[in-house]
Amino acid sequence: MENLINKAKVLVEAMPYIQKFRNEIIVVKFGGSAMEDPELVKATMRDIVLMECIGMRPVVVHGGGKAISAELERKKIKVEFVNGLRRTCSETIKIVDHVLHQHINKSLIEHATSAGGKPQSISGKDILKAQKMTSQCPDTGKHLDIGYVGNIIDVDVDRIFEALESGLIPVIPPLGIGDDGKVYNINADIAACKIAEALKARKLIFLSDVPGVMRDPSDETSVIPSIRSDEVEKLIKEKVITGGMLPKIQSSLHALDAGTNKVHMIDGRTTHSLLLEIFTDKGVGTQIVRPDSIL
Repeated sequence: MENLINKAKVLVEAMPYIQKFRNEIIVVKFGGSAMEDPELVKATMRDIVLMECIGMRPVVVHGGGKAISAELERKKIKVEFVNGLRRTCSETIKIVDHVLHQHINKSLIEHATSAGGKPQSISGKDILKAQKMTSQCPDTGKHLDIGYVGNIIDVDVDRIFEALESGLIPVIPPLGIGDDGKVYNINADIAACKIAEALKARKLIFLSDVPGVMRDPSDETSVIPSIRSDEVEKLIKEKVITGGMLPKIQSSLHALDAGTNKVHMIDGRTTHSLLLEIFTDKGVGTQIVRPDSIL
């Protein structure tokens, strides 16, 4: 009986959050190590289906970097990164396109469908307008050509809204089309931020490889529960926010400025971390909010 009572308590704790987020758009960026464990991927997509079932409107943006690297290695194509960005030649972009659509996206759609959800694959090539980008050498300041890598300059949200209005869960791979008609590889974190910004999503949630923003990177118990956007610059100067977390946080600030209420950084390697962050009082990661938000 005690176990049943505890389950009831969980539902009672979740109720105000279910009420608060009913009909709200929640963008979930899914990638990194969280996508390496098939059972974890399956559980995460089931959690996203649950979000839709109780009235939220989730939008999934996914990466697939390690699967792409594995396929490039299998094809004996050199994998090269420049300032953290994958150099993407004409052969590489074909493989990126294939892996993201035919392997990763297809798998996520299948998992959501098997959980009773109604997902819809929406290719980034159909909704993301891209512009070729370069990478600047930190030593010389010279702009380096990194191939078919792009920045998002526009998001066509009509297809996404149509899917949401039909009760579907959009699942989007991060590729875009340039004015030249060519396909460009886009950082999935930045794609998620731009999509959340364009949709004015209530929340943007990153399922990443770390439990949140940590004051001490070597100590996973040092997660900072809440950060106001006007505190970010100080944390960057203090080297608390560095490396791969830096572009993620900086892009998140644009989403907050555009109307997104909160950005969450949580550990996607932990089962049900998505539900624990949204539906419990304590949460499990780091939330980034505007300065005027009440924590």
